[in-house]
Amino acid sequence: MHESITIGQLSARSGVAPSALRYYERLGLIRAERTGGNQRRYPRTELRRVAFIRISQQVGVSLDEIRTALDSLPASRTPTAADWARLSATWRERLNERIRLMTKLRDDLDSCIGCGCLSLQRCTLNNPGDALGGEGAGARLMLPRPDGPPGSDGPAPADASPGSGGDHGAAVIAS
Repeated sequence: MHESITIGQLSARSGVAPSALRYYERLGLIRAERTGGNQRRYPRTELRRVAFIRISQQVGVSLDEIRTALDSLPASRTPTAADWARLSATWRERLNERIRLMTKLRDDLDSCIGCGCLSLQRCTLNNPGDALGGEGAGARLMLPRPDGPPGSDGPAPADASPGSGGDHGAAVIAS
């Protein structure tokens, strides 16, 4: 094999543990040849594939999606800058959405510090817009509802949509 490296060298150069490299190989994300002594030897170009995998994972792409992306390359070649631009464009909106959600979480946490959730009626994290207020005043136990979403104590309010906060089963304290 021309310009090959050992698993230890690939690990040291990429910052990825040998166990993870073996896992990537089992998934078909990277490839190695074997020596007569059954030792793995990786083409040096696998460094770029490992970098592609790590960066893709950092933006929230699953290993299945990464495998699909790598399988779309001709003859299992290493991704080029043009490949990265094409493949990452499909993930860009997901990354933008994660950024929006993280920014909102950060901003909501700023308003929550020191609150101690004494006013869950106004809590932007557990009960945005007082979505659970229609169920009455008083504390609510955070147990599953028999016919509602997990973390709730009854059917979901009509205006509670997934991700709106109405499905978290937060307590409501009347003010």
